Amino acid sequence: MFQKILIANRGEIALRILRAAKELGIATVAVHSTADAEAMHVKLADESVCIGPPAARDSYLNIPALLTACEITGADAIHPGYGFLSENARFADILAEHKIAFIGPKADHIRIMGDKIEAKRTAKALGIPCVPGSEGGITDDEEALQVAEKIGYPVLVKAASGGGGRGMKVARTKADLSDALAMARTEAKAAFGDDAVYLEKYLEKPRHIEIQVLGDGKGNAIHLGERDCSIQRRHQKLWEEGPSPALDDRQREDIGEIVAAAMRKLGYIGVGTVEFLYENGQFFFIEMNTRIQVEHPVTEMITGIDLVNEQIKIAAGLPLTIQQSDVRLSGHAIECRVNAENPENFRPSPGRISYYHPPGGLGVRVDSAVYQGYLIPPNYDSLVGKLVVHGRTRSEALMRLRRALDEFVIDGIETTLPLFRVLVRNADMQNGDYDIHWLEHFLADGGMSAQ
Repeated sequence: MFQKILIANRGEIALRILRAAKELGIATVAVHSTADAEAMHVKLADESVCIGPPAARDSYLNIPALLTACEITGADAIHPGYGFLSENARFADILAEHKIAFIGPKADHIRIMGDKIEAKRTAKALGIPCVPGSEGGITDDEEALQVAEKIGYPVLVKAASGGGGRGMKVARTKADLSDALAMARTEAKAAFGDDAVYLEKYLEKPRHIEIQVLGDGKGNAIHLGERDCSIQRRHQKLWEEGPSPALDDRQREDIGEIVAAAMRKLGYIGVGTVEFLYENGQFFFIEMNTRIQVEHPVTEMITGIDLVNEQIKIAAGLPLTIQQSDVRLSGHAIECRVNAENPENFRPSPGRISYYHPPGGLGVRVDSAVYQGYLIPPNYDSLVGKLVVHGRTRSEALMRLRRALDEFVIDGIETTLPLFRVLVRNADMQNGDYDIHWLEHFLADGGMSAQ
């Protein structure tokens, strides 16, 4: 087992990793920018090292600074969390060269799944169902027209690199395609330094379903059910739940076993999430995230399995001790991402928290690193924390969520809490009748201002 883990991240995920390490008896090192000197994980870690100024490129993305911090503290492993360097294959390679363990998958698997074209090609070879589309990158408009005619309009132009909805454009007709290609290429180049794009069939009303997997690279891999992440704004998830209201036990087990079998063939190590669009009873692979997900607590709540704990043990070379038959889904869990944003226009709202009172009680979990008096810096993403509830049924979870949201108080900044208080009382949400476009239609129709 590792002696000391350096946590190469910030915010709630850094605190989450720190807690898992402490429960395993492993010493921790917090790294931080000057903007995060008063962060909770910095206060609680065994050691801390300042690695640079506020800008992420000069601190959390500064590989030489992270290596120096490992050398200074004697850390023998790095946990990258999510975001920042968590899916950077070069970073994993550099750590291996310095004999520092990367708590994540093989660099080759990060590389494959980080390239959306190669990921789709690999998924097909592993027997995972994929969205109809181009076999590889689109080289010119003429090729794009041929592919679009074959799969039928509307089509989705997607960046081969990156994610988060950037470099994605819909072409509903032949006349739209040229402009969609040009805009997607420009956006992808600006965001990821790579203007390669490909085409997929655009699904009109799909749900976003993702399968959580665990593998040890020794021939063992299991799935831990699914999460429904369809409530999104601009491809950013806001509300996640599991199990999905749209699936039955047979569908759940079938797609789960397809994914687990694929991970066994791949020799995958650690945690990962295989993401699908789901429409009319069919699953279509869109991508794989080779890291811990923001929404991992949903799975932890319904399985009782500590994903970060398992991730650390697997990275240390221990075999997977959980069998598929050990996994039992119990009840229902819902997660709301509480962001420092205006709940109507989503304008960022950094600043000092003047009063903070998180909810509690049976089945309520708050993953957050903020506290009363904490200053949320403007330099990073706006996530304040995650409210997660668990109930014996979805109805019970919804009522518990309603109660917890009413208890949650964060003053001094704007947050998305008012949005969730509206959503939890909405009839479509209560019925589980939504798709990936539902929230944007709701907001466009004045869903918040009408309350």
